[in-house]
Amino acid sequence: SEPLTWPPVAAQAASLLEEAADLLVLHRDFAAAVERCEAGCDSLGPGSGTSPVPERCDSAEVKCSLCVVGIQALAEMNRWREVLSWVLQYYHVPERLPPKVLELCILLYSKVKEPQVMLEVGSSWLRDQTNRNLPEYGSLLELYLLHVLLPLGRFEEAEELVRSCDVLDSEQQQTFLGTICESRRQWAEREEMHSAAEEQQVTATETLLGALSQKLLTMLTLLRRALRSLSSHFYLLPYKKILLATFLLYLVVVRLDPASPTSLPFIYKLVQLFRQAWAAVFSPVHRSPVQD
Repeated sequence: SEPLTWPPVAAQAASLLEEAADLLVLHRDFAAAVERCEAGCDSLGPGSGTSPVPERCDSAEVKCSLCVVGIQALAEMNRWREVLSWVLQYYHVPERLPPKVLELCILLYSKVKEPQVMLEVGSSWLRDQTNRNLPEYGSLLELYLLHVLLPLGRFEEAEELVRSCDVLDSEQQQTFLGTICESRRQWAEREEMHSAAEEQQVTATETLLGALSQKLLTMLTLLRRALRSLSSHFYLLPYKKILLATFLLYLVVVRLDPASPTSLPFIYKLVQLFRQAWAAVFSPVHRSPVQD
């Protein structure tokens, strides 16, 4: 039906819906599209789309379409984290979400690898008795199982949901239970492969650490031997001559005047003493000491 045949409030929201769709598809102005959707939902009032009264069906349809366009615009701007809270501000409780809106939310959060966001929302919607009378209930139940519960490994919860659903016949229940059983088996195989990979990684790490520890122990042993050899070498050095040369150097630099003629013999003796100390330090250990 044309928007002009609708109630005035619904017609105004429908006009905003048309603008939002054009901004989304034609102009790619996603922020403006979200603004039009918000204005349209606000114009419908807080109770629109949440009441089963027949005269509100036009408003509910427009509101659902506004939310669909808004979800797509938010996703295009990579603001998918805001989608669920943005939708719930207009429907207040998960049980009143339209099937199309719930479907988009499940698919969106599954695509971005965040299915846990829809865990409680989807469970509340599916357990609501009023929603079980909707024709979309079966498809949404399957969507919730495949994209939320099974990827999260919630197999017991999935089996309980299927067995407690009186909308499904026995054949549908068996089909869903078979899907859950197969998903559980694949999950167990992945867990085993992951555990085996972790064990291999731990074993490789322990082997590497063992090799490094052995190398470190060898290096420490060699270092200890080198230090012991150096210590035995230093014990043979003429410490008295070194200390005496150091003291004489102090006297020359601090207390004597090298330019004075009386200091020349003393400096000559000091040079000879330094030569002897140098030869004793840097010559091999088995070399005979330098004779004065």
